[in-house]
Amino acid sequence: MSEEAEEIINLRSQITFLQNRVQELEEENAKFSSRLSSCRCDELQEKKPKEKCENLGEERGEMNSGCKKSGRKKATPKTPGYDTRIMNHHPRRYVALKVMYFGQRFYGFSLEAQMDPTVESEIFKALETTRLLIGDRKEIQYSRCGRTDKGVSAVGQVIALYLRSKLKDIDAHNKHSGETVPEEQDGQPEGEIDYVRVLNGVLPKDIRIVGWCPVPSDFSARFSCLSREYKYFFWNDNLNLLVMETAGKKLIGEHDFRNFCKMDAVKVHNYRRNVMSFEISPCDMRFEGHQLYAIKIKGSAFLWHQVRCMVAVLFMIGQGLESPEVIDALLDTRTLRKPQYLMAPEIPLVLLSCEFEGLKFSCSSDAGQALHVHLENECRLYHLQAAIFQEAL
Repeated sequence: MSEEAEEIINLRSQITFLQNRVQELEEENAKFSSRLSSCRCDELQEKKPKEKCENLGEERGEMNSGCKKSGRKKATPKTPGYDTRIMNHHPRRYVALKVMYFGQRFYGFSLEAQMDPTVESEIFKALETTRLLIGDRKEIQYSRCGRTDKGVSAVGQVIALYLRSKLKDIDAHNKHSGETVPEEQDGQPEGEIDYVRVLNGVLPKDIRIVGWCPVPSDFSARFSCLSREYKYFFWNDNLNLLVMETAGKKLIGEHDFRNFCKMDAVKVHNYRRNVMSFEISPCDMRFEGHQLYAIKIKGSAFLWHQVRCMVAVLFMIGQGLESPEVIDALLDTRTLRKPQYLMAPEIPLVLLSCEFEGLKFSCSSDAGQALHVHLENECRLYHLQAAIFQEAL
């Protein structure tokens, strides 16, 4: 190998390292920003003059209405939204909601991202606006199936929580007397709030509720999930799809995927995950003679950025930069540490479905509108892919 070729390889390696370092610094910056936003220094400074005023009033015995203590409780500042505790006299029921969203403008799904907007923050705003919440987040037993990253979309995300109900006699199985849960899209249970229509009436257009289902009180959208399925869309730009699929099949089974994820040593101690299926298939979409394809991966659960890391390695294999055997080497964590490589972009990734035992979501008259929005969002996703492809050319 010539010196010039070696220099090019070294430069590419340095560029990859710097790009990863920039991404890490951006994540650290986001964490510091969230800590800064929760700082209460201003509140403490505001309280100090009041405390001095009260002390002076006591010493001088002055009847100053602004400083004098009284038996009345001080008024607490009003927070945006409404106090969910005043709704405690309403009946409630535990339900699962199926959520669809186009993730381009959101900083991920989770509210804990501390950066607005997130999908979850928009959902809770809608729940407050429609007065469907009863109690705080702990009391409503909120759970989510997955925490999709910034820019990632979903058509089958699932959350669970207690919501206000019109029905008073809900039994231990969270069903109204005589109620049967309908098959998906068969209709709305008689007498109950039309959660789909009500929430979609106030949610932004890039978030839709596509169905709901009563669930038992021990249900968890995260831990009761049997499997999650993702799709990653891409254009076939001289990729060897046959070799990519052969390499992708090596991912099936239970493995240690620490070399295919963003390491989180604080929260994650077990990196073993089970990939159930893998396939690459064409989509009904072409752009300037190029065919759109999708990688579909199904697993019991996934690590942070796992799907995007797997796709990135498969793209390198499809371009001929790596051989399929690199999958075996990366899965053998005894002999190899995680190499530096760029993750695949987030926009083409979609959480396709979350599987649960016995859940049958009911939809309302708004389901048709939600489906129409879903199709529009898919078209927007395809056009974004086309734009990415053109830019790469």
